[in-house]
Amino acid sequence: MRIAMIGTGYVGLVSGVCFSDFGHDVVCVDKDSNKIDMLNAGKVPIYEPGLDSLLAKNVQAGRLSFTLDLAQAIDGAEAVFIGVGTPTRRGYGHADLSFVFAAAEEIARTAKGYIVIVTKSTVPVGTNRKVAEVVRKANPDLDFDVASNPEFLREGAAIEDFIRPDRVVVGVETDRAADVMAEIYRPLFLRDFPIVRTDLESAEMIKYAANAFLATKITFINEIAALCEKTGADVKEVSKGIGLDGRIGNKFLHAGPGYGGSCFPKDTLALARIGQEFASPMAITEAVIAVNESVKRRMIEKLEDLCEGSFNGKKILVLGVTFKPNTDDMRDAPSLTIIPALVGGGAKVHVVDPQGHHEGEKLLPNVIWEKDVYEAAKDADLTVILTEWNEFRALDLERLGNLMGTPKMADLRNVYSAKDAAAAGFDAYVSVGRRPFIKGS
Repeated sequence: MRIAMIGTGYVGLVSGVCFSDFGHDVVCVDKDSNKIDMLNAGKVPIYEPGLDSLLAKNVQAGRLSFTLDLAQAIDGAEAVFIGVGTPTRRGYGHADLSFVFAAAEEIARTAKGYIVIVTKSTVPVGTNRKVAEVVRKANPDLDFDVASNPEFLREGAAIEDFIRPDRVVVGVETDRAADVMAEIYRPLFLRDFPIVRTDLESAEMIKYAANAFLATKITFINEIAALCEKTGADVKEVSKGIGLDGRIGNKFLHAGPGYGGSCFPKDTLALARIGQEFASPMAITEAVIAVNESVKRRMIEKLEDLCEGSFNGKKILVLGVTFKPNTDDMRDAPSLTIIPALVGGGAKVHVVDPQGHHEGEKLLPNVIWEKDVYEAAKDADLTVILTEWNEFRALDLERLGNLMGTPKMADLRNVYSAKDAAAAGFDAYVSVGRRPFIKGS
């Protein structure tokens, strides 16, 4: 089957590459000539483990290509996927759908035969019907269907999620469109992965409800972590104890500095806004948004306490700035709240991150980027673990502490323990939701 993929951002590129690996003929199209030039040169503009080799494999097999020409991309295609960005409009919480509607209009003016227009981007409930209106207005004679096919890809594990999904959600209105979508996902049907066929509105809602629920789990355990610190309980033990309940599950119950990334912040805001528009307030989701921001502020207070109430003149080493490991994505990462507070307080901030440098240079001015943890640790007053990259999971704590001016650590991902830090000679160690270690207390 021939497929066109509009947009070579995270969702569009991963989806296009994986569809080609299913055996489909995929043409990815974008208006950004720099991206297309990179892709045609075999370079991947985002960091996602395994994506570069999978892309090269399918380009070599002749199943995957890249172009600036939409007409070329959809010529002969049976389905065209819209995988463009839907960022939050500043100050409103609305998802910005201008790129989606522009793509739909361009498809309408370019397509010649029957085609299924599939929205892969995350869009509010009702968007696919508006896409259909845009297409009909631009080309009343076009024979088409619309489908909603939201993505559920975890950054850092996107390829695995695509080829071995928990489920695939397909919102359609006609059997004809359903047959096209079934053919696209035939490799998953053959391996018995769940394919959920539903209506357009339900498919759109499933995406938002899933992300809001996961964000709620993260925020809940972060609130429990704050209570654990007051009561002397250990949040890791609490997480284990409740996660073994099959009704709850152990995923997304890891306390930390708050959620970030391209999905949870944007989608919770959008769901809250949808609730307001339909006079059905999403009170839990609104609380999750507020609490997540307070969690980040609470992390800053932890660091300030370790610096005797002031960051001024302190050298602080920050390990990790991306919102999670195995990605270069810094959208709404906790580092974007915490590091500016350190710099604003007068700290000299040194940063080590395996993939965050490129984006981080633009987003985090006035920090010093380092490549080696131990070199960066020399004479530091505090080490902060913000992202749990594998490189930071097996540090030689004794060596690290000996290099620092004052061996103190804020482990905001609970990688180590107070016992580890004490044995390594640290003066202080704090984490999230667990008892701290302060030498002499």
